[in-house]
Amino acid sequence: MKPLHDIPFSLLELASVPQGFSVSATLQAMLDYARAADRLGCRRFWLAEHHNMEGIASSATAVLIGQVAAHTQQIRVGSGGIMLPNHPPLVIAEQFGTLDSLYPGRIDLGLGRAPGTDAITSRALRRSDLHAEQFPQEVAELQQLLGEGDPAGQIRAYPGRHSQVAVWLLGSSLFSAQLAAQRGLPYAFAGHFAPRLAREALSLYRHQFRPSEHLQQPYAMLCLPLILADSDDEARYLETSSQQRVLALLQGKPLYLPPPVASMDGIWSDYSRAQVQDFLALSVSGGPASVASKLNALVQQMPVDELMFTNDIYDRRKRIRALELLQQLQQH
Repeated sequence: MKPLHDIPFSLLELASVPQGFSVSATLQAMLDYARAADRLGCRRFWLAEHHNMEGIASSATAVLIGQVAAHTQQIRVGSGGIMLPNHPPLVIAEQFGTLDSLYPGRIDLGLGRAPGTDAITSRALRRSDLHAEQFPQEVAELQQLLGEGDPAGQIRAYPGRHSQVAVWLLGSSLFSAQLAAQRGLPYAFAGHFAPRLAREALSLYRHQFRPSEHLQQPYAMLCLPLILADSDDEARYLETSSQQRVLALLQGKPLYLPPPVASMDGIWSDYSRAQVQDFLALSVSGGPASVASKLNALVQQMPVDELMFTNDIYDRRKRIRALELLQQLQQH
């Protein structure tokens, strides 16, 4: 197991719209956040694809990736992820080939097999229900388009062919862990919303990994929720925003990020509290000393090469403050 100071830190962004903010203000603040992540040495800044979710503004994922890359200098920018069942592989190859041409060597393409939305919206995206079952074949097709292209020479991604786009497989179950291991690809587990299988999936990936032209050794990343503040008390207060948003998700309500509250009493029942806590089982919250202790314990228990964090803090300045504290934590 690696010591914490040897593990890169990265960020996953959903462009969650805080209550009282417009989409425009949210995205401008997101660019400030990305610039801070770049300045403070984060490894990656990934954006998730979601559709028809009021309060989540990352639906046009490739567009946002281009904007973040344009406003940063060194940080790798990519998708966490593109939900491949929603898109023809050729379109994704062209989009990410174009991004790679604009920002060479900085673009990651994380792929998921879920639609990232509900069945009605999936149909509105004009893709059949069978494409999730065809995920392994479509990943192979996409890799081919980003590599040598169609052997028959009929279909080529231009831009895209012979690109430097790094392909990752993402997952919240064991399926993608096995596929990533079989294909010799890096793997990221979505512990920020599916914590229960994290340990098993990461272990399975590492034990079944087969070297490939893309990767000689397994490389696994774990994504988890982080609320880091100057003190434990402040973190407990700030994390109520995330708790309220998860509660809204479980109740099928809009997903605007609410301001923190002094107490969740009266907002959730005992049952819904247990549901939220189960959803956020891998959440790491506290002041610097508490977070350092929790992360050190986590990396000793799970075989990870990199950590990626969601950062659902309502106050945009405190959100950047969390990144400053994270950098200080890694330096000690």
